[in-house]
Amino acid sequence: MHHNFNFSSFFVMLSLLLCNDVLSAASGKDVDGTSIVRGLIIDPGFKIQVFASEIDSPRQLVEDKNGRIYVGSKKSGKIFAIQDSDNNGEADERILVADNLTMATGVSIFDGHLFFSEIDKIWKIENIADALNDGSSMLPTKILVTDNLPNDTWHGWKWLKHDEKGNLHTNVGAPCNVCEQDDPKYATILKLSDDSWDYVARGVRNSVGFDFHPISKKLFFTDNGRDWLGDDSPSCELNRVDRASGFYGFPYKHAKNIFDPEFGEIKTGFDFIDPILNLGAHVAPTGIAFYSGEMFPSDFKNNLFITLHGSWNRSKKVGYKVIRVILDSDGNVIESKDFISGWLDGENVLGRPSAPLVMSDGSLLISDDFGNRIYRISYKGL
Repeated sequence: MHHNFNFSSFFVMLSLLLCNDVLSAASGKDVDGTSIVRGLIIDPGFKIQVFASEIDSPRQLVEDKNGRIYVGSKKSGKIFAIQDSDNNGEADERILVADNLTMATGVSIFDGHLFFSEIDKIWKIENIADALNDGSSMLPTKILVTDNLPNDTWHGWKWLKHDEKGNLHTNVGAPCNVCEQDDPKYATILKLSDDSWDYVARGVRNSVGFDFHPISKKLFFTDNGRDWLGDDSPSCELNRVDRASGFYGFPYKHAKNIFDPEFGEIKTGFDFIDPILNLGAHVAPTGIAFYSGEMFPSDFKNNLFITLHGSWNRSKKVGYKVIRVILDSDGNVIESKDFISGWLDGENVLGRPSAPLVMSDGSLLISDDFGNRIYRISYKGL
């Protein structure tokens, strides 16, 4: 029995499949991320692979004593625990830890307890590693830490970080592009003291990322600059806290020398603290981490990784990369340079790096809330 093979139909179908593959890769939504990884640019000797995929809008990451990674999500309202149990660089375990949350972006661990955020609340699960190892199919019990935070969604998502003494820090962004607010908790970085808040930094428009220097223990934080003053102004910032409750300018002054056209002439009585590094306008820093591991070359020690999430309203897109900031022993910037780029192809967005995490083995994880995946960067040597 003979069958007629339609070569025209075959080539049309093949073309459609190839086209769909290209479009999928260009959109950043290919499930395994291999096409994206091939296009990423990093120094020789480093390897990039997909650690986890199909995680809705992953943001901040933290690791527990057993090597499990906990990931917050801006969109899904869920917290997941993921783990690479066979040490092949790819997560093979995923456990739902909490759900029905609002913009659950922030996660931190202290003394074995997992802390995670909503817009106006912070929760904890005690002894999280034990809770997940008991074999129960029930979600672990979450305990309210505080609900003493504003509930505005505009710049309301949180970053969480404990200092070495166990003090929990978080951010409250300004609920606007630029404005003054009566509630002093807005536009700050705060430290929880019982159920009240101490001011760590004020005049901070929207910090979505801070970390403590491994040696000096000083807090370094990024801040997202205001919009609608042009493509190249004002710059987003990297700042250092040398004294508690200092004022960093917002909404009166931006970056190092940009006075706001609406609020800049107001006499505030504040001594404005300038950033230690201008990161560029509209690049949108959304996470930072000091490198404290041993895997990377020695000149990476105590360098700062910053994820630049990328612009949303600039005429030509910028950001969409991870930069490396080299500091001297006093915490002053020596140099900043690209560490990973390639998530922006012309004006086509392939990924939006969201947050870095230095793992206990010295490798680096980078979440991508556009591609819904987490990358792992390891060093194999030259």
